[in-house]
Amino acid sequence: MDKKHIVWLGGGRSYCGTARPTIKGDGEEYRSVRVQPFGIDRFAVTNARFLAFVEQTGYRTEAEAYDWSFVFKDALDPVTRASTRRVAEVQWWHKVDGANWKRPAGPKSSIDEVMDHPVVHVSWNDAVAFAEWAGGRLLTEGEWEFAARGDKDVVYPWGNEDSPEDNPRCNIWQGSFPDRNLATDGHEGTAPTNAFEPNGYGLYNMVGNTWEWCTDPFRVKSLASAGKARNAMARREGERLLKGGSFLCHRSYCHRYRIAARMGRSPNSTTSHIGFRLGYDGR
Repeated sequence: MDKKHIVWLGGGRSYCGTARPTIKGDGEEYRSVRVQPFGIDRFAVTNARFLAFVEQTGYRTEAEAYDWSFVFKDALDPVTRASTRRVAEVQWWHKVDGANWKRPAGPKSSIDEVMDHPVVHVSWNDAVAFAEWAGGRLLTEGEWEFAARGDKDVVYPWGNEDSPEDNPRCNIWQGSFPDRNLATDGHEGTAPTNAFEPNGYGLYNMVGNTWEWCTDPFRVKSLASAGKARNAMARREGERLLKGGSFLCHRSYCHRYRIAARMGRSPNSTTSHIGFRLGYDGR
């Protein structure tokens, strides 16, 4: 456990979601929670930190075992982009053989120049294995939202105003998604984990950059037929919760860099925009 980067929070009465959901099918509706005292890392887990884990334990990630993962199109060279299979529903994602945490854009890529960026292509199962090694755990949704708000009732970690395209507050998409990335935030893909200003608790990149796995199963609290169908699928797939959005979020398409936003994926899912951050039981 690297205690120098842990922020300890007192917890208390809190809430998840919002009274004004933006993406109702995701289960953003307001619900009250009580959060026990806990610790949280200032930064998402980096490539350097994950490398130390692998070197000490010999751990092999699920993307390595499957020998492929999903990569966003702009990270691929023209030959790889043309020769790999796209996802039918979202064709900016490519199934790339040999893509994994240490080869994030396929076999010809490496993490040598991005050791301070968040590790990606890690599944929920991989994140749990790392957490056990590091003496921590994944955060609950209640803890994650409590920490992201920084003791204020806000939409984003910095306040209620959206991140301006000409002076970004976090690493998200600028331009017209998915074909024109202006990268006015200085990053076409992931950014270092200490990029941008921290929130009121001193936590960096709680939204944008990479999605972060949480410990909770993904569920929506809805009695509507669509909500019941979504929960049935989530249970069938064993989906786990993700928070925070990523460098691919844009208000016009995926406005999920809000604190209340959420997403569910199966625990073996791996992509080039999913990482994680550790939490810790109270001192």
